[in-house]
Amino acid sequence: MKTLILQDFLNRYKDIKARVHSMESFGGSDGPGVRFVLFLQGCRLRCLYCHNPDTWDTHSGQEMNLKDILKKILPYKKFYQNGGGTISGGEPLLQSEFLYDFLVALKVLGFHSAIDTSGVVPLKKSKKCIDEASMLLLDIKEVDERDCVALTGASGENALKTLHYCEETNKPVWVRYVCVPNYTLSTAKIHALGKILQGLKCVQLVQLLPFHQLGAHKYAQLGLPYKLAALPTPTNEAMQEAKGILADYGVVV
Repeated sequence: MKTLILQDFLNRYKDIKARVHSMESFGGSDGPGVRFVLFLQGCRLRCLYCHNPDTWDTHSGQEMNLKDILKKILPYKKFYQNGGGTISGGEPLLQSEFLYDFLVALKVLGFHSAIDTSGVVPLKKSKKCIDEASMLLLDIKEVDERDCVALTGASGENALKTLHYCEETNKPVWVRYVCVPNYTLSTAKIHALGKILQGLKCVQLVQLLPFHQLGAHKYAQLGLPYKLAALPTPTNEAMQEAKGILADYGVVV
């Protein structure tokens, strides 16, 4: 029955295409369990620490339709039984029309689905996709609005609105926060993050991600300036301190 429903769905929506950056068959850190990860092309943010600047251009990437993508996923379905699929980017909600239909297809197939998003897309455009997904991986870029604009090129207001919408609708969320020395990683900012998240039932987990230099070479390849080349990765002690602060706010890290 599911096969017939899916086939009918694909026949009706076969022309809807996405711009795809890449795909990962066995992701282990983008949501619960083993997952396939679909990286969609395009992002409006210009985070100083971004390790995938090659995903920014909204006109790049490979055009693929639903059927093309599902053909790459379905042979490995048995491996995703305790995991599922995550749609990341770039910013996947920029391609909301395709994303919604893809999420519907995943539900028909019995997949758990997650959207990995910065929350930068306004709720009036993103709600439909959020409602269809099993959960969100929500990046909180900064806790200070002025610093957020300096760090990412955009306001962080929509991310907080997205978080509150998930609380209102009981949508499970894993919050991600990149710990960047001299920017987002300070005692004051981790306390501010704890105050934002304290008491939110939708937040199942907070992932504190240490800043790294693994994407630095991509800036050179693309001819782009990289402003954080001299910045060190955070120490293990600093990361443990941040986790301890959040734990004091009742946040699971």
